[in-house]
Amino acid sequence: MRAEEEMMNLIIGYAMNDNRIRAVYMNGSRTNPNAPKDLFQDFDIVYVVTETASFIRDESWILHFGDLLMIQEPDKNDQACGERTDFDRSYSYLMLFTDGNRIDLHIETEESMKERFVSEKLTLPLLDKDQILPAIDPPSDVDYHVCKPTEAMYAGCCNNFWWCLQNVAKGIWRDELPYAKQMFEQVIRQELDKMVSWRIGSEHNYKVSTGKMGKYFKIYLPASYWELYKETYCDSDNYSFWESIFKTCKLFHMLAQDVADHLSFTYLIDEEHNMMKYLCAVRNLPKDAQKIF
Repeated sequence: MRAEEEMMNLIIGYAMNDNRIRAVYMNGSRTNPNAPKDLFQDFDIVYVVTETASFIRDESWILHFGDLLMIQEPDKNDQACGERTDFDRSYSYLMLFTDGNRIDLHIETEESMKERFVSEKLTLPLLDKDQILPAIDPPSDVDYHVCKPTEAMYAGCCNNFWWCLQNVAKGIWRDELPYAKQMFEQVIRQELDKMVSWRIGSEHNYKVSTGKMGKYFKIYLPASYWELYKETYCDSDNYSFWESIFKTCKLFHMLAQDVADHLSFTYLIDEEHNMMKYLCAVRNLPKDAQKIF
């Protein structure tokens, strides 16, 4: 696998030798001083170009970066599905190479660059032939820090968590696994993960990022919380599913109480008690039942 230095020399070297490319900058985790470093990090690169058409028309230039294992052109896919695209302004190539390196390479015109360059704080200029890149501060992940919730946001999260559990419960009872699973993973987990993030934020004065999709939860959660969080995932067996639901409820209670204590919010424990009663009833409900309680 080619080392970071070799890849960067390849990326910048190509840009220096191609007159169509006037500037280069990098986004993503490689610019983030707080992101863990490993061999799976992408090279999120932007080439600022005089025009995009020649790059798209003849894509042989891509071979300069190595032997491709797979490539995705999301703009082309979007256009094929009927979405509005403007290839004259920008175009992207997501490239995975046979040595395991990945480059997400975005080409864009100067006009397009000026509309988005300063909006992303994890940006690092690499090359500027014409001094066209605006001045910016050093890369920072501040835009990804956990935001302190208002009491209304906190209350809404708690209410939606407990309310939507009834949908999971009835989905299991009806033997509608896809519905129950998606309700649990797409709705309930979203509220759980909000509370995890707020709990972590409260411990770090809201100056920390939990990462995309909570990928840094393990780093910041207390070990006991993390162990319980892992147990919120289960297989398709109904017994395991119900066990994970109740463990999720236990963890949510712990997290929500911690956040409430830290921010002097009120945790409506009656919502929890009432829904726990409902969940227990549905879990033990016979298939030929005519009433829930």
